[in-house]
Amino acid sequence: MWGSVAGLFCLHLSPLSLSQILGVNVGWSLWKMAEMITSATRLTHITLANGVVMPRLGLGTFRARDEDVRKAVLCALQCGYTHIDTASIYKNEVEIGETVRASGIERDKLFITSKVSPYEQGFEKATQAVNNILDRLGFSYLDLCLIHWPGAAKLDTKSNKNSKLRSETWRALEQFYKQGKCRAIGVSNYTEKHLDELISSCEIKPMVNQVEVHPWLAQPQLRTVCNQHGVVVQAYSPLGVGSLLRDSTVQTVASNCKRSPAQVLLRWGIQNDLVVLPKSVHEEYIVENQDIFSFSLSDEDMASLNSLDRGHHFCWSAEDVC
Repeated sequence: MWGSVAGLFCLHLSPLSLSQILGVNVGWSLWKMAEMITSATRLTHITLANGVVMPRLGLGTFRARDEDVRKAVLCALQCGYTHIDTASIYKNEVEIGETVRASGIERDKLFITSKVSPYEQGFEKATQAVNNILDRLGFSYLDLCLIHWPGAAKLDTKSNKNSKLRSETWRALEQFYKQGKCRAIGVSNYTEKHLDELISSCEIKPMVNQVEVHPWLAQPQLRTVCNQHGVVVQAYSPLGVGSLLRDSTVQTVASNCKRSPAQVLLRWGIQNDLVVLPKSVHEEYIVENQDIFSFSLSDEDMASLNSLDRGHHFCWSAEDVC
C-alpha cells in the first residue's frame, strides 16, 4: 500500500480523496508529510515541459580534464550530486563516463547533459556528434542534449548560414529525442531572437536554454521569454567566474545569513527558479556548493542581489550571431 500512497503524493489530492481511493482513513499528519515531501522535491528538482525531472543543482565541468575531472565528478557523486554537465568541446566525456560507472550508482539515478559543439552543426554532423558523445560516455542515452552555440564554427556571425545550420542541428536532436536516446533536448547561449526563430519552426520545442546568469547578468527579458515558452533556464558561471565572490553586496548578504558568498549566489539562482551549474575541481568547494537547500534568502537580501544587475558578461554573448 505504501508504494501506492507514495505515487499519489504527486497528484496533490486531499486527505478525503486519498481516503476514498485507498479505502482507509488518511489523517492530516500523513497528508502534511506528503506535502512536505512534495515541497522538498520541488525545491531540489524541476520538471521540464515533457515531464522529465531535472535536479536544480549540477556540477559544471568546463576546462576540467584528466584526473581533475575524475576526482571532481567522484567527489560530487559521493556528496549527493546527481546532475553532471559536460560537452563535446570540453573533451572530458570519456573520463566522466568511466567515473560514473566506477561509482556504482545506477545510471537511471543520474542526470547527464552534453552538448553538440559549433564544429558539429548541420544534420549529418550533429547526428554523428550525438552518437560520438554516447560512445565516449559509454551510455545508451543522454538525459539532456543541447546545441552549444547558435552559430557555426569558422562561419561569420553575420552569415545567414548560421540559421540554416542550427535548424538542421535541431532536426537531428529531434530525431534522437524520438528514438529515446535523448530524454530531453535544448539549446545553450540562445538569445530571444534565436529562441523565437526555433520555436516558430520546430516540431519539438526546446525544454532548456543554458546561458550565463548571475546577479551581474540577471537576463530578466530572456528569462521571461523562456518562461512564456515553458523553457527551463540553466545558469552556467553562476558565480561570475569567481568575480562575484568579492562583490561587497554579496559578501554582506553572506555575512548576514552566515553562509559563504558562493552559497548565497547559488541560492539566489534557486530562488529565481534557475538550475545552477557551478564548476569546481576542489573538493571543499564542491561540497560547499551542494549545501544550498537548507536555507533561504530574505526578500530584502534578494532585492539587494537583484539590484546588482548591470548586463555584464564574463563569458560569451551571442547577440551578434545571425
